[in-house]
Amino acid sequence: MSGFPEFEVVPAVDIQDGAVVQLVGGERGTGTRYGDPVAAAERWIEAGAETLHLVDLDGAFEGERVNAAAIEAVVETVPDGVDLQLGGGVRTAEDARELLDLGIDRVILGTAAVETPAIVAAIDETHPGSVVVSLDAKGGEVVVSGWTEGTGLDPAAAAARYEELGAGAVLFTNVDVEGQLAGIDRNAVESVVGAVDIPVIASGGVATVEDVVALKRTGAAAVVVGTALYEGAFTLRAAQAAADEA
Repeated sequence: MSGFPEFEVVPAVDIQDGAVVQLVGGERGTGTRYGDPVAAAERWIEAGAETLHLVDLDGAFEGERVNAAAIEAVVETVPDGVDLQLGGGVRTAEDARELLDLGIDRVILGTAAVETPAIVAAIDETHPGSVVVSLDAKGGEVVVSGWTEGTGLDPAAAAARYEELGAGAVLFTNVDVEGQLAGIDRNAVESVVGAVDIPVIASGGVATVEDVVALKRTGAAAVVVGTALYEGAFTLRAAQAAADEA
């Protein structure tokens, strides 16, 4: 699988109605808008990002890709050498392959992977290592459909299951702390990291550079940061430098 030979701080470019938005706790309608996705992508690449985390928020809620035009514009802008991972509304193997052929490096599957686990193996057959299974946890269980439905699945057990099916990485988001700049839940991340050998990308609640360093120490391969970067809590360069030194 491409990406994450070293711990990476990955900026989030979450897109709703064609604009960059950061939600609070995954609740629709709570978003703060941060302008044009292409401008955001260019800004983070200039600041040293080696990977961008793209999310079609409308797609996550609607169950189909809604912001395809905005995402294609970002793909066309991003230079070779910067990886792109995309989630939100990817529901079929055909959707995933189309995106991978378009230039996305990794597709993120959440609801589709929970509802149809075989989709992970199906995509892995044609595009090895390209599937990131997104496990979003709320109250200690995996939730789907834009964080609205509980599944009863334990995140660590689910991560191990998807590794067996061919997932190239796991994206673990703690929805309880998402977008609130309230700090991370280190224990939850450690339990998922301990359950698998594939990279775990952590997301949710990062408020300080210390949170970034703490996540590196859990054994996570990368951390996705959204609100803290957009609100200027710290710079991408400062966070990556602190992680490199930790």
